[in-house]
Amino acid sequence: MVHLNKPIIMTALMGKADFAWADRMRRQYYPAERNVVSAHITLFHHLPPQALAELKASIVELTRTERKPVASLSGLLHLGRGVAYHIHSPELLDMRMALADRFHGLLTAQDQQRPRLHMTIQNKVIPKEAKQLCDELSATFEPRSFEIRGLGLHYYLDGLWQEIGSWPFRGG
Repeated sequence: MVHLNKPIIMTALMGKADFAWADRMRRQYYPAERNVVSAHITLFHHLPPQALAELKASIVELTRTERKPVASLSGLLHLGRGVAYHIHSPELLDMRMALADRFHGLLTAQDQQRPRLHMTIQNKVIPKEAKQLCDELSATFEPRSFEIRGLGLHYYLDGLWQEIGSWPFRGG
């Protein structure tokens, strides 16, 4: 279903094993009543629905020509009222910034900024609880590779997401 008045979210898609781990972590630490979407890596938070055809064409072109970007989990981020894993991927960040250039003039102020790639596993908790979890997970954290297999688009439906489509990178 096309939603002409609902914003579009663009995400980086995780490999199957990494997604299973990330979603398990999110279910474990995210407040259950607020955890309405699966684990994800947001690249753009609010793209205009009127640009859907151009967004799809840009993603198809990009994923058809690019290989999966090299990525790794490089540490934990304390978000104040939550915790996330930082994703280090200069290649994915370059792809995202190229898309931002292409859609200049259509982006919100938030999406015009250079993002800090991450995957949130806890949010909307009291700061003390977030700091405790961040400290606990940081104590045993070891950097590791993390698979990014493609790009996805979703409609934002007042908290819930509806998938528009997903496109794997070449060779992915």
